[in-house]
Order: sequence, then C-alpha cells, then structure tokens
Amino acid sequence: MSNNNTNITGWVSPKTGEPIAATEVIADAAKAPAVLLGEQHDRADNHLWQLAVSEQIFALRRDIVMGFEMFPARLDPVLEEWSQGKLSEDEFLEKAEWKTVWGFDPELYMPLFRFCKENQILMIGLNCRRALVSEVGADTWEGVPMENREGLTPACPASPAYREYLFQITGGVRETRKAQSADDPNFDRFVRAQQTWDRAFACRIADVALQPNPPLVIGIIGRGHLEYHHGAPFQLEDLGVKDTHVLLPTDHGQTVQRDVADAVFYLPVSA
Repeated sequence: MSNNNTNITGWVSPKTGEPIAATEVIADAAKAPAVLLGEQHDRADNHLWQLAVSEQIFALRRDIVMGFEMFPARLDPVLEEWSQGKLSEDEFLEKAEWKTVWGFDPELYMPLFRFCKENQILMIGLNCRRALVSEVGADTWEGVPMENREGLTPACPASPAYREYLFQITGGVRETRKAQSADDPNFDRFVRAQQTWDRAFACRIADVALQPNPPLVIGIIGRGHLEYHHGAPFQLEDLGVKDTHVLLPTDHGQTVQRDVADAVFYLPVSA
C-alpha cells in the first residue's frame, strides 16, 4: 500500500499520507533514543536536509552524539579531535582518511561536520572495516575469528520482508542473476554482507544509547539500511534500543510508501 498524496510539501506521515507539523516530528524525534536520518550519498540536498533536522533537534535537546556511516569506529579519536576544534578541515580529512574510507566529495558532508565542530558535538564512526563485510559474506559470522569482529555481535537473521526488499532494490529477477528469489540460498551471501553493516551501525549506536542517562544519537546513514525499519533499526531493536525513529527525505511528487519511515520530508523543487 502506498500514499498517493504527492501535492504535500514538508513532512508527511507514511502511515496516513497526511501532512505532519514540523514541530510534532522534531519533538517526537527529540524524545527518541536514536534518530536515523537517511540519505542518498551523492545528493547535496539530502545532506542539507540532514543538517536542518539535526539543528532543529539540537535546539530542543543539547545532549546529542552524531554517528556517521562514513567513518569506521577506529577513527573515533580523529572525529573527537575535530569536534573539539583541534584540526583544520584539511587536517581532518587527511587524518580521517576520507579519500579511502568514503571517497565522495567531502563538500557534500562538510556542512554536517562543521555543525558538529561549531557546537562541540561528539562525532562517532558507525562503520567497520570493509574486509569484515566480505569475510562475513563469504564465511558467515561463525567463520570470522572473535578477535577480528571488532567487538560486534552477530546480526539477528534477516526477516523475509527484508530479504525481499534487498532482492528487489538490487534488481529482482533477471535472466543473468544466479539468485532467482529472495529466499534463494544464492542470495544469502549478499544478505549477510548487508547485515554486517546493519549490525555494525546498530552496535555502535547501542554502545551510546544503552549508557546510563544517554545522549540522543543522530545517525547519518544510507537509506537502504533504514527503510521500513529493516536493517539497522531492526538490529537496534534486537540489541535493546527501542523506539528508534527513522526520518527520510524524498523528492517532491514522489509517492511515499506506507510505513517506509516514521516521517518523510518532501524536499523543495529544484530550481
């Protein structure tokens, strides 16, 4: 089921298809243990939207931590240096190994990073080493020695709905594809790899969100790990972090699918 009211601007409820007041969305988000803001990595408007939402949450709640898919957790000391104002932008990007760990144009993300620096908001890396994703995909979690798991726990198995979602967004059935359905064993390796990222993001967020008197964690994460509360939100639930909020941007005129997120924001029409 989808909501077809595509004349709405601003926030909309994926449950009802009706507009929601921005004050309501932000107030609800500020009460959550974690708020996950989705993105398409190469779109500047998505990142400016993430910045605007983060600023609005910060106006209501000052105790926040910003978590980024773009950095592995091993770079947390560098992110802390940046947040404390100890690095120039060039020094930060070099020490954070931006060209190798992420590689997208840094200017897409610098407004978010500057926001953290200007307000001394702690930044944390949510990602793991890329090789771990490949190792779990090939050998399962059980095949990876405990000392190589970076403190992560095995992912809760993917639901049939998540498998179907992943199968469809990766092209669905096609003649040249080995896996011919979402439950085909030939699709298992991809699902395990995807879930390694999901679990990594969830574990890093849970490390903060499950502390006594925790700050709110705002996660900056690709939307494919968040939609329909599959992926990282599902893993957070398994780890004991309840009521995570997922907020997503979408283009004006696009149909919002039912339950794709807690709220969706229609971006302004590009000039």
